[in-house]
Amino acid sequence: MAEQVALSQTEVCGILREELYRGDAFHHSETHIFIIMGASGNLAKKKIYPTIWWLFRDGLLPEATFIVGFARSRLSMADIRKQSEPFFKATPEEKPKLEEFFARNCYVAGHYDDPASYQRLNSHVNALHQGSQANYLFYLALPPTVYEVVTKNISETCMSPTGWSRIILEKPFGKDLQSSDRLSNHIAALFREEQVYRIDHYLGKEMVQNLMVLRFANRIFVPIWNRNNIACVILTFKEPFGIEGRGGYFDEFGIIRDVMQNHLLQMLSLVAMEKPASTKSDDVRDEKVKVLKCITEVKAEDVVLGQYVGNPSGEGEATKGYLDDPTVPQGSTTATFAAAILYVKNERWDRVPFILRCGKALNERKAEVRLQFRDVAGDIFHQQCKRNELVIRVQPNEAVYTKLMTKKPGMFFNPEESELDLTYSSRYKNVKLPDAYERLILDVFCGNQMHFVRSDELREAWRIFTPLLHKIDHEKPQPISYVYGSRGPTEADELMKRVGFQYKGGYKWVNPHKL
Repeated sequence: MAEQVALSQTEVCGILREELYRGDAFHHSETHIFIIMGASGNLAKKKIYPTIWWLFRDGLLPEATFIVGFARSRLSMADIRKQSEPFFKATPEEKPKLEEFFARNCYVAGHYDDPASYQRLNSHVNALHQGSQANYLFYLALPPTVYEVVTKNISETCMSPTGWSRIILEKPFGKDLQSSDRLSNHIAALFREEQVYRIDHYLGKEMVQNLMVLRFANRIFVPIWNRNNIACVILTFKEPFGIEGRGGYFDEFGIIRDVMQNHLLQMLSLVAMEKPASTKSDDVRDEKVKVLKCITEVKAEDVVLGQYVGNPSGEGEATKGYLDDPTVPQGSTTATFAAAILYVKNERWDRVPFILRCGKALNERKAEVRLQFRDVAGDIFHQQCKRNELVIRVQPNEAVYTKLMTKKPGMFFNPEESELDLTYSSRYKNVKLPDAYERLILDVFCGNQMHFVRSDELREAWRIFTPLLHKIDHEKPQPISYVYGSRGPTEADELMKRVGFQYKGGYKWVNPHKL
């Protein structure tokens, strides 16, 4: 059995601090001001404020860091604290540190389309300790509908006079190629590309970041990572709950825009790209763009759309379908499940199907990358050999495991399917994996754009899906019904079989902690 790695969270944070300061990721003595636009909203209270607190608690932020909230609501800092602190997960022992954190917080109320509000914000920021010489980070925890007016006012009024200014944008970055281009052109007229951080939180997940290390730091994978050995690649995103009252947002965008065009396509590009010249941000993103340029537009005949209905034998929310949610428009044809086949038209991946599957109200919570290898040539075991698979489980229970054939123990000479398993919770004892937002926000402080989406990368991603999305928006095809808590439409399984995926059903990975 492999030796377990047991590090405390304090030790992990100490190592990370040493690496940051030794690498001069940021000047630790400089003042940094983190400005949360939309500070009264759900994203801010559930994710952004807690993330900044965790980074502050672990000593990973520059010493002189201040947090300024900005929103339309007439709130006090006490109100912001009351609504966000329940998500901090702070222990009683951390109370003094928590008080120190909130002492560095303040709040300014204003309107997003009012230049005078930004002048007040700018005056407030400049009045902070060394505020006029500080570096500014603007997090837009806002609806995309106000991006243009907010970024225009920030650019004209609130940029740092002497330090650097960086802006973080949340998805969705437009609804199609045209709207995305319009937003990108607007942003490009106001900021340099190195100032813009388009955040896709999946790029901050441990196992997504591990894809590059697995691929390019292991000799055993180099000769087999191609069309000669890999039969298909399956990228999966499953959630066991429905939209839960978010119909206003979800019905406008749908599952393809919400998950497939961004999260799954980002993972695909990391699986399929060529080896970059280095781990520098643009070297990595150059290779991702090259892969995306090789992907042809997805065809309607290679897509299955589904919409969940209530489960009569379920309980609570499971008994309600998508159309039963009062926030969903009556008779909506928006898909809550999608399966699509993409092809990368280059030498490495010619004719290898990349199968993307995502959906809500399914049978489990899971995100993973699965590479299924081709059949063993010259099988001498009477067709008992099943295909090898390499699985990178992104969430939950982060793991890398390989399904392979081995001799069944005992007197008989029969092969059976087993696994080589690296489950993180078993191998790395007591190591807390950082939240994706922790990694990504720290990257913005450090000026590392590797795990953020570049404008040309975004454009290629929309190019692949826009014709299909326009066809769906115009024709409004009726999605296939599937029961809440099921695996999704059976037609999706048939689509996968059609392009060569083989499911034998004889083996399922089991979390070692449950054995």
